[in-house]
Amino acid sequence: MRKLYIVMWLMSISFATSAQSVSIRGIILNGHDRPIAGATLRLAKNNKITTTNDEGLFRFTNLGVKQDTLMISHVGFAPQLLALSLDTLQQALHIQLSPSLQQLDEVVVNDSYLERIRQEESLNVELVNDSFIRRNLGGSLMHSLEKIPGVSLIGIGAGQSKPLIRGLGFNRVVVIDKGIKHQGQQWGADHGLEIDQFALYKAEIIKGAASYMYGSDAMSGAINIQPKPAPEKYSLGGTVDIICKTNNQLYGTSVNLYGRHHYWFFDTRVSHQAYGDYQVPTDTVYVYDFAVDLHEQKLRNTAGKETNLHFTVGYIQDNWQSALYLSSNFSKTGFFANAHGLEPRRVDRALHDRSSRDILHPYQNARHFKMTNRSTFYEGDHMLELDLGYQRNFRQEYNHYVNHGYMPAIYPEEMAIPSDLEREFEKDIYTLNFKDYIIIAKHSLLWGINAEHQKNIINGWSFLIPSFNQTSWGAFVYDKYQWKPNLLFHAALRYDYGQIQLFPYQDWFTSEVEEEGELIAKKVSRAQELSREFNSLIWSVGLNYSENKLNLKANLGKSFRLPIAKELGANGVNYHYFSYERGDADLDPEQSYQADIGLSWQEKKWSVSVSPFFNYFSNYIYLNPTAEHDYLYGAGNQVFEYTQSKVVRYGAEVEFDWTIYRNISLEVLGEYLYARQLSGDKKGYTLPFSPPPSVVFGLNWSPDTGEAVQHTYLSIDYRYALRQNNIVPPEKKTPAYQLLNIQAGTEILFQNEPIALNLQIQNLLNTKYMKHNSFYRLIELPEPGRNFILSIKIPFTIINN
Repeated sequence: MRKLYIVMWLMSISFATSAQSVSIRGIILNGHDRPIAGATLRLAKNNKITTTNDEGLFRFTNLGVKQDTLMISHVGFAPQLLALSLDTLQQALHIQLSPSLQQLDEVVVNDSYLERIRQEESLNVELVNDSFIRRNLGGSLMHSLEKIPGVSLIGIGAGQSKPLIRGLGFNRVVVIDKGIKHQGQQWGADHGLEIDQFALYKAEIIKGAASYMYGSDAMSGAINIQPKPAPEKYSLGGTVDIICKTNNQLYGTSVNLYGRHHYWFFDTRVSHQAYGDYQVPTDTVYVYDFAVDLHEQKLRNTAGKETNLHFTVGYIQDNWQSALYLSSNFSKTGFFANAHGLEPRRVDRALHDRSSRDILHPYQNARHFKMTNRSTFYEGDHMLELDLGYQRNFRQEYNHYVNHGYMPAIYPEEMAIPSDLEREFEKDIYTLNFKDYIIIAKHSLLWGINAEHQKNIINGWSFLIPSFNQTSWGAFVYDKYQWKPNLLFHAALRYDYGQIQLFPYQDWFTSEVEEEGELIAKKVSRAQELSREFNSLIWSVGLNYSENKLNLKANLGKSFRLPIAKELGANGVNYHYFSYERGDADLDPEQSYQADIGLSWQEKKWSVSVSPFFNYFSNYIYLNPTAEHDYLYGAGNQVFEYTQSKVVRYGAEVEFDWTIYRNISLEVLGEYLYARQLSGDKKGYTLPFSPPPSVVFGLNWSPDTGEAVQHTYLSIDYRYALRQNNIVPPEKKTPAYQLLNIQAGTEILFQNEPIALNLQIQNLLNTKYMKHNSFYRLIELPEPGRNFILSIKIPFTIINN
């Protein structure tokens, strides 16, 4: 590892020596030596302009005029003018801005960072921060992001979910947490995302294929969760978050404590939530035509709890910084008792209905530990970034023993596996990422490598997928070329290699099989040893063009995805879907070609953006239902087999904002997706979990409330989702629905600390409706009913120098 890093460093130095352009770099600070993000800097004679990033850093390159004036401005600070002499090759400037004491009648602040990202990235990017999460707080991180057009989720009750971007999810969406891929058991529809939304500082939602940057699994997009900046020097403080929900009687809290001396800093957080069975606006649901009565309209055994621990320690100097991030996530969640297993009628309703907060069989435990180190070095025109990561995901699914086929009627006492341990998945992941950002004349060049190794072990009395090891690595180069001030070109090239090894599995019980005309009892082999290697070369080209009020972006590229262990080697019952699933060891990697366009127009009081996309898969992998039923190992369940087909997908997102009056605004958010299989057994059908067209109308009021009460708002959202008739069996058609939500909030200054209060009323009219991409849609289970959500954030400062 050390030798590899030294080689990378020498390669970076060689780039630096070849790029002898006159440049200036520096940092902008406030009076407390805290970086100022979004400050505007302009060189008058060189006719160049830039803004500072989240760390307050800026850079000018390819300067021709040797004498110039640097103009610095930022809302809330007095502007500065600095006369510069550019005789030397490099200059590192530390500039401190003083607060502005002017009183302004009205100030409109635009998020320059977001605008810069949208103008410089050829893919469609949305940016969310912690205030967005508080305003749209849901049962999980993906519930809180669901308002973003093109982003949806597979809901697993009220407390678990997994992301969908433009209708694709599972291993087609990458979640990046502080520089490394978050790896859990994302292949399962019932496996949630082990991310603490209270710890989120800022996240970029990338809509469109991002494989050239993140490799396999980023075919539909990525969620890039960024680390929180270091605290101010000589500071000590924190926050206390409190949350309550009425629908499932949830209560939770998250306590944060941070501090910094001079070079050293730390940040800690502890979050805990506990909730009961959630309510739906109906007294009866039907599980495959079997009527299930609900006690007090609650789904029995959907209670749960979650605890998250975080610790960060870091060191900062002028030209480098390093931080170690530790996190531990534990959750225990119940499955709807009447919709798990082979006999929904056997549920002990009296036992389950005795309490709405207990967690009985069936349920799952999930533990996720993550350790990440990110180090950043600044050397000339280079910024070197090294990420090292280790993760351990440990998931156990518990249920009463149910025999089928040749399984013994009574669970053997001599078995080492507990009788209620249905399945167990243990995954260890090691990750290395290296990036080098280089500025050469008009080129902003990024190159790097990614490497990852996984070790996966299974346990339990039920079999679905075998144990496996997986190793992958990739190298990429990505260039942004500023041809003109308003025209930016993009080009990327990436090579990936992957190797997966599946291990054999043999039943723990004997079955009667025929060999040479005779019936004999033997332990049947359910998975054979398999070793596959894959490689792929992908590319991406794009442009950004801006002219006055118009902004245009376009991207064309190729992406890929390695087949996962479940697709290659599954051979067992999926109790959540009452299906028997079989993999195909001969599957090829998915190949996809895509085109993305972003068009926006900005006026003083209104703006509109349209983001159409087109996607073609030459060999999309999907789970295909067959006419076969398995009676020996699947208790008569229908057999589903993984196969591949050609698929075309296209759609668009639309965003419209209009300031009706100075503090009243209207927003319209719409999305549309169409998918069609062009070959295979399901030719002419769509793809699973395809969300229907929908539109959200939002009316926002932000009154002027003075200095003691700030950032007050009241919002009403009306969502209309069309009927989804375009389905693929065994999916069912989903009726249209209308939904009304209300959000309100404010910040109250108390001893110079802004206490944030946020209130939501979700499903105000207690509407009975179903989401087409819900985990429980197959059994026609409606979404949660009316829900009041109250959250309070209380910051505190102990030391502030």
